[in-house]
Amino acid sequence: MPPPASGSDGSGGSPVAEDALLTARLQLGGIEERFFELLAAIEVTGSISRAARVAGLSYKGAWLMLERAANLAQEPLLATSTGGSRGGGTRLTPTGDELLRVWRGLADEHRRFLAGQEARLRSHPLLGMFLGRMRMKSTARNQFAGAVTRVQAGPVSTEVTIGLKGGQEIVATMTAAAAKRLKLKNGVEAVALVKASSIVLMTDFGGYRLSARNQLEGTISRIDKGAVSSLVVVTLPGGAAVSATITNDALEALALKVGQPATAVFKAYSVIVGVKA
Repeated sequence: MPPPASGSDGSGGSPVAEDALLTARLQLGGIEERFFELLAAIEVTGSISRAARVAGLSYKGAWLMLERAANLAQEPLLATSTGGSRGGGTRLTPTGDELLRVWRGLADEHRRFLAGQEARLRSHPLLGMFLGRMRMKSTARNQFAGAVTRVQAGPVSTEVTIGLKGGQEIVATMTAAAAKRLKLKNGVEAVALVKASSIVLMTDFGGYRLSARNQLEGTISRIDKGAVSSLVVVTLPGGAAVSATITNDALEALALKVGQPATAVFKAYSVIVGVKA
């Protein structure tokens, strides 16, 4: 029996790196990759039931996939035997072996192509940085990219300022231990995360000054009204957008409308800072 190809399942595929910027699945005429993973598992285990578990399929699902392939193939892909010293089993026919061999070759070429394009993307600093940030998945509606411009460390907490592309600044307060763990210093690329529910919208300060460190002035560009609450988007100079979730009662009380000046206010403790690992 030939050794499995470079993929962990022997089908020719390989695990995708967690920080990969480019991902794609190889598919042949609508045939799922799992079909070839199933063939590779049959080659190794000699059993359809065990191969189904290896490929992450139910026994019924594996049989449905194999039966469909058997109906469409010009020659049998599997051969079964019963009894004997090994108690029988299932193996690939020469046709099945050839089909799996071709798939493995294509999968290897596909993997090398992706690796080359990945290197090309990473060689472009602006594009690579943008794609890396877009990969982040978070429930925080607001995600701002910038660079650390100031770090003020105290005995218990640390205040970090992140400069945005439009010239605005976002201030975050965290524990001194967290700041040390993130290795924050001037010039480090960082992302600031802020929940939409943590943002208060102001249209008139009435002569008062607020204690909240973050006050971003802009113009209301979109209002999405829901059954109970509304999403209000404030666009800042430079194009960055701040989203705030407010009640419909507050929306009506402030008479908010698109094109109206507004300030997004939020506390420094409401900001979560992320840096590249």
